[in-house]
Amino acid sequence: MAYQPFMPNILGIIFLFLPAGIANASPVLFKRVQFLNYPVCEKFLGNHKTWRGLFFGILMATLVVFIQTKIQIPEKYTLVNYAEINPLILGPLLGAGALIGDMLKSFFKRRIGIAPGKPWVPFDQTDWIIMSVLVTLPYTHLDLVNVLSAIVIFGLLHPAFNLLSYFLKLQKVKI
Repeated sequence: MAYQPFMPNILGIIFLFLPAGIANASPVLFKRVQFLNYPVCEKFLGNHKTWRGLFFGILMATLVVFIQTKIQIPEKYTLVNYAEINPLILGPLLGAGALIGDMLKSFFKRRIGIAPGKPWVPFDQTDWIIMSVLVTLPYTHLDLVNVLSAIVIFGLLHPAFNLLSYFLKLQKVKI
């Protein structure tokens, strides 16, 4: 199947940004680990954005990208050539992008008086994917259709995963 302009590669988008999604979930998944459980900047972000979350998020994103480089997927379903990428570059970019996006959103939430854990739709759903897309653009060279599609796809998937986390008792709020 040849590339078709103005047609998003949905499977490629999900596969490419899966490490960012896992990085975004890592602070919740590793919340019981005490290693690096210190606020990044309590004054501006609150006490719930920790070095632990940043460390494990970047680590998990890098691990997932490394695994992705070992999976044989037809090129027509990918947005980057996984045989040529360096997981030690793309993994930290995706992980840090997701978590820095989340921290920036938290900064602005504090400035306008929204308490930690309280919803701020649509920014809670899109902060991490927007920043992940932005920081990886020089490395991935995505076109505008795939950039916008990534934001929409993950913006819609995010609430579903939050509900799942809520029902699994991994987090206290549904959205």
